[in-house]
Amino acid sequence: MSSHPSIPPEEAADRLAIRELVDAYAHCADRRDAGGQMALFTEDTRFLVFMDATAAAPTQELHGREALAPVFDNLNTYRATTHFNGQSTVSLAGERATGETYCLAHHLSSGEGAERTIMIASIRYLDEFVKRDGAWYFAERRLMVDWTETRPCAP
Repeated sequence: MSSHPSIPPEEAADRLAIRELVDAYAHCADRRDAGGQMALFTEDTRFLVFMDATAAAPTQELHGREALAPVFDNLNTYRATTHFNGQSTVSLAGERATGETYCLAHHLSSGEGAERTIMIASIRYLDEFVKRDGAWYFAERRLMVDWTETRPCAP
């Protein structure tokens, strides 16, 4: 295990604020709070979706906070979701930072009758953060889908 030197309180506060930002994104997604999710991004944000993390080009690229509404609203097609954030790394550089966060996203769908399916996606978020007026925001978020699995789910 590595030993960590003491870090200044300001850096500790920034690291905590960035983790809270990442977790707020997942919380808003699972609560279908598209407005809350959008507020976590800068107005000139970029959001790129790579349905195949090995692809050179994104499947979808959005520019600007307002462009995010239909993407976040799409979660309403699922009966329930759970985004479980795992390990993350952050590199701070003053008022800017970069990070990578792993997430297992569970999407529950209901079909005809009592049929239910669950789609699990292993996602990595590659983020660029910016601090404005004392608060951290996503300046760019790359959603990288490493794999998915869809299977029946017991009622």
